[in-house]
Parts: sequence; C-alpha cells; structure tokens
Amino acid sequence: MACARAALGPRALWAAAWGLLLLVGVPAGAQRGRKKVVHVLEGESGSVVVQTAPGQVVSHRGGTIVLPCRYRYEAAAHGHDGVRLKWTKVVDPLAFADVFVALGPQQRAFGSYRGRAELQNDGPGDASLVLRNVTLQDYGRYECEVTNELEDDAGMVKLDLEGVVFPYHPRRGRYKLTFAEAQRACAEQDGILASAEQLHAAWRDGLDWCNAGWLRDGSVQYPVSRAREPCGGTGSPGAGGATNGGVRNYGYRHNAEERYDAFCFTSNLPGRVFFLKPLRPVALAGAARACAARGAAVAKVGQLFAAWKLQLLDRCTAGWLADGSARYPIVNPRERCGGPRPGVRSLGFPDASRRLFGVYCYRAPGAPDPAPGGWGWGWAGGGGWAGGARDPAAWTPLRV
Repeated sequence: MACARAALGPRALWAAAWGLLLLVGVPAGAQRGRKKVVHVLEGESGSVVVQTAPGQVVSHRGGTIVLPCRYRYEAAAHGHDGVRLKWTKVVDPLAFADVFVALGPQQRAFGSYRGRAELQNDGPGDASLVLRNVTLQDYGRYECEVTNELEDDAGMVKLDLEGVVFPYHPRRGRYKLTFAEAQRACAEQDGILASAEQLHAAWRDGLDWCNAGWLRDGSVQYPVSRAREPCGGTGSPGAGGATNGGVRNYGYRHNAEERYDAFCFTSNLPGRVFFLKPLRPVALAGAARACAARGAAVAKVGQLFAAWKLQLLDRCTAGWLADGSARYPIVNPRERCGGPRPGVRSLGFPDASRRLFGVYCYRAPGAPDPAPGGWGWGWAGGGGWAGGARDPAAWTPLRV
C-alpha cells in the first residue's frame, strides 16, 4: 500500500478519491440539510479565485439560463487539471443541496437537476452551469465552488424568476394553514411559497393585501400599498402613527402550531388559459366536463394569475377554478368590472352545486382541441343544454 501511494502521488490520489465519490454518489437523504463550511486560503501562492455575476440572473419557468462562474489562479504555474467544480443550492442559511459536481471528464448532476444541468465549458477557467427547463423550485441562491487539492474559493449566484405573487387561502377560511399546509396549498395551485424578496417586489408593483401569510423562509408578512387602520395604519400624519404603506412583518412564527394564509409565487405558463361560456351557467362538476371536452382541465388559481400577469388575459366574467373558487382577471380596469385597479377579482367559494358561472380552462402545450372554432358541448341528437334530466357524462362536442 505504501509503495502504491508513493507511485500515485498526492494529486493522483486526490483525483482518484473524488472520482470514486462521483461514481458512487451520496445517498439522497444525506444531501439535503448537510451543513457545510467554506474555507478560503488567502495570501498563499497559487490560491484559487472565483468570480460570479453581481446581482442576479433572471429566467422563467421552462426557460434555459446560465449561472455564470469563472475561476483563475493567482500563480500561472497551476494548470486546470485536477480541479473539482461543484454547484450547490442554498436551502437554509447553513444547509446546501448538491446540484452538480465535475472532476475532469467525470461529471454528475443530482436529484431533480439530472438531465437538466451541464457545464458551459466556454474555455479554461469557465465553471458556469447551464440549467435547462427551469422550474419554480429552481428559484434561489446557488454556490459555485472550485477546489484544487487544499485550495478553494466559492462565489454565489442568485437565480430569480419572472412571475407573479398571489395571496391564497382555502375554502375553509382565512388563517387556517400551518407552514407545511401553506406549502402544499401553493403547490396544488401551480405555485410555490413566495420569498420575502418576491413579496417586496410585488408590493412595489402595487400588491395590497390586508391578511398575513406564510413565506418560504418561515416568516409571516403582508403588503399594504394603501395604509388604513385595519392594516397596520393606526396613526395620523405627524402623530408618529404608521400611516405609510409597506410590507408588515410578523417575523418568524411557529410553523407547526400557528396558522395564517399563504403568499404563493408562479411563473410563465407553458400552456394557455381560456374562458368557456356555456349556453347556460354550469356547476363545478359540469365545468370540469366542459373543459375536458376541449382537451383541457379546469385552471388552477396560479395558472389564472400567470395568464393575467404574463399573458394579459382580460375577462370581465367570473368562472370556476379547480379549487372551487370563482374569479376573473382584469388587465384594463373599468368600473363595472370591479373598480379602478387591475388584478384577479375573487367571488370567494360559492356553492359548488349552483349553476352560476362559466369556467376557466387550462390546456397544456401540444394538447389538441377536439372542439375547435365554433364548437360547444351538449347531447348528441339535439336538445343541447335544455334537457336538464339527461346524463352530463354523455356530453359530446356539438357545433353551436
């Protein structure tokens, strides 16, 4: 063993050890929540220097983005052979999740990044990571670490997403969600819990919501653009009261016992949201069948918000959504459509058995429309919607 160690040398042994780690991998459960200490050796000849982009890089769901990272040696005598490049994502202040690691020709992506992450390889010293088919969960901060034997340095890159923040509470009422339930509620509505930065940006864009909600860091906050007494504005100008708008912050709360609403975030839609107006209003169950007849599903709340914000969907007609709520999106405000401000208006959670509304549907990209143009749905053989006693399961596309 001693002879073999002497023959290989320390650099070869180091490379072989990391190669074995790449091939064997780390158990999935050990990657998340791993505590990590980054050390940088300063003032030594040949130390590694890592440079990343200042600020942040911005993409959208489904896009491709480059997380920029370059490195160099302060001493030209060092080459690039035997350098380990590692990307991790910050999941807590001192916890990292593995994203990608490379040692020479040996490379490996981890978890949900498999098949989506690769090095840019734009010449010597380039450690930039190309990330394809960006998801909502990719939002956050990433660390690029470059290691050469005992010398290392690291830089941070923040990935932001274009999108929209929306407040959410379930049918059973306001202030009913623990932190974990808020996470699930956002996921069910095509979103993730918003970050404090995203909520602050939404407030700057005019979001005004007088109910506190969970954010992804475990804090509880709410944005107020128009200060008023029920929303933290109890004073008057000159009296030292809170008269200005802002993001009110309850701080970090007990995430298993305390209950609030949620602030969710969603991004670009890969498909399309559209409104179906039947020959007469339908109950929620009928709305689902109506969307299915058009090769679609009832839209989720996050999908409607994304269509309003990013696809400029404007419709002054309430429609069912998948969670049982009734809403409609307004881009160009008019008095008869809910007032002077743009937004997604909500009529709450009506009785799902009442036939009050049309429906907002979501069709995934590539899904065909079996009833294009001037088609609706009804019963074959005539009668359309008039025969209320007929079985809705027998509806077929009909020209209307």
